[in-house]
Amino acid sequence: MTRLNVLSKIQYFVMAIIANFAVVMVKAQEGAADLKVDVDVDKGGGMMDGDMMSNPLIWVVGALILIVIIALVARGGSNKS
Repeated sequence: MTRLNVLSKIQYFVMAIIANFAVVMVKAQEGAADLKVDVDVDKGGGMMDGDMMSNPLIWVVGALILIVIIALVARGGSNKS
């Protein structure tokens, strides 16, 4: 019976160490929010900056052109002479 008691005390000790480690990790994450980090998220302003494909107008115009091409190809296959 004493062996089970010693094992239980060791388990409590290990769990207490793990809980304290978790508290230390949470406190470390909390302290990291005080850092003064300057992040520049300005991507620039033109179409020639490489972000042309992120413009929704380009996608809309491209989709319209694709629909027109498909319609012309489908219509051109049925010649009514």
